[in-house]
Amino acid sequence: MNAQLEPLSFKEIEDRLAELPGWSVEGGMLCRGYAFHGHFPAAVMVIHIAQIQEELGHHADLTLGYNRLAVSVNTHSIGGRITHLDFGLAHRIEAIAPVHGAR
Repeated sequence: MNAQLEPLSFKEIEDRLAELPGWSVEGGMLCRGYAFHGHFPAAVMVIHIAQIQEELGHHADLTLGYNRLAVSVNTHSIGGRITHLDFGLAHRIEAIAPVHGAR
């Protein structure tokens, strides 16, 4: 199996979460909520995330509200477990969040 697709242990997940302030595990998914100064910046970040997801071939669940965005991700192809792919996507999302005024 591809090492990127191997489920991470609880300890590995905890260790990797330390690198991602604001992210947590809820219901078996790696999750983060963002707040914005209005709807448009939140919507633009959704489009930016969609571009990254297409590049990576790995997709999160995105829930857009008026000035909020919720991101939830796990690897569906191995039964909904958290993998290196999920943390890779989370890091990419964190890298673009400040550009969109996400907090």
